[in-house]
Amino acid sequence: MPRWLLFALLTVLLWGGWGFASRKLGEALSAEQTLVISTLAMLPVMGVLAIRKSPSPGWAARGSLVALIGGLFGGIGNLAFYRLLNAGEKAATTVPLTALYPVVTVVLAVLFLRERVSPVQVVGIGLACAAIYFFNVGRDTAFLNRWLAFALLPLALWGIAALLQKISTRDVLADRSCLWFLIGYLPVVIFVALTSPMKGNLPQHVWFWALALGLALGLGNLTVLAAYAGDGKASIITPLSGLYPVVTVPLAIVFLGEKVGPREWIGIGLTLMAVVALSYERPETQKSKPQA
Repeated sequence: MPRWLLFALLTVLLWGGWGFASRKLGEALSAEQTLVISTLAMLPVMGVLAIRKSPSPGWAARGSLVALIGGLFGGIGNLAFYRLLNAGEKAATTVPLTALYPVVTVVLAVLFLRERVSPVQVVGIGLACAAIYFFNVGRDTAFLNRWLAFALLPLALWGIAALLQKISTRDVLADRSCLWFLIGYLPVVIFVALTSPMKGNLPQHVWFWALALGLALGLGNLTVLAAYAGDGKASIITPLSGLYPVVTVPLAIVFLGEKVGPREWIGIGLTLMAVVALSYERPETQKSKPQA
């Protein structure tokens, strides 16, 4: 098994746990407080990465800045995602929809990194668009409603952040890129902490799930960056890491008792097929172009 693939699969497990922890918290915390407390669990990861000596294969300042900007996008996307969950949407439908962010990364990687997209991946983009429709069709409100807008916001921001993560690994190693990516969260977190009310005297189980959420997210960013730093392409690794609903959805159904209707099942099925299709690339295409 290629090393980058192993790291991508580890990311699926970690981010699947992150998605489950997000829903497990439910409305116990506001979106703002979830973001602040979960970031506390990332601080030990950042500390370990900060004390490691990491040589730079390229221009370290440029790679660090790109990763930092990616972290800003990722932090804002996380806040939008937590607000979406606080609005009462079920994880079994919300998480797969936001997991379509690889569509954004694939398109941007083709445009800016000149990565090739196979015909199967083009089909995946079409399936992703169909999934967005099924997640929203049948509601009483208009198609372009507030729910869909909130779901598309983290989708777009995470897609851009993933591209910036890949670009940063051209100049710095995965651990250094991860450090600056997580540092990029901090301005968002500090702003939220200073401008939003925070609950006190939280139960221990709430602290546990909020910290577990942050730790899974932080470690997942490290493993996905390790995959980016290998031989895999952004247009392949990002869709693979987007398979995390395969972990989150069954956990939400089994342990949280969430139920979904036929429309949602169609949307979930289309989403998973889209991510799998986006992850496919013919071996000859992979060899035809040097990896970034």
